Amino acid sequence: MNVIGKIAQTAAALWILNVWTLRFNKDTGYRGGEAKNMKEEFAVYGLPEPAMYAVGATKVALASAMLVGNFVPRITRPASIGLAAFMVGAVGMHIKAGDSVKQYLPALSVLSLATISAIANGNRS
Repeated sequence: MNVIGKIAQTAAALWILNVWTLRFNKDTGYRGGEAKNMKEEFAVYGLPEPAMYAVGATKVALASAMLVGNFVPRITRPASIGLAAFMVGAVGMHIKAGDSVKQYLPALSVLSLATISAIANGNRS
């Protein structure tokens, strides 16, 4: 088992779970525009509230699958690829909103971790 892949997998998953649970209604300094919580951030991006819940549920499900992947390795790579795809979208939304690099650095970090996880866990069965 690739230790770097496992660390990236777990770190990306825990980061997403933290953002979408513990920090959901908090001002983190990394939110898009001048948003103070997740709902305001999605409004900055021009996305409706139902999209926020759909994106959040999907990201939480993918992150959870990545954690389960520690015990069921074959699900790690698809979950990592899925999360990486969502993070490409997150970075794109930050750029579209004209955010500073500081604001989208966490999304870029999770994208990097999920990508490393997908590559490093590619041969797990």
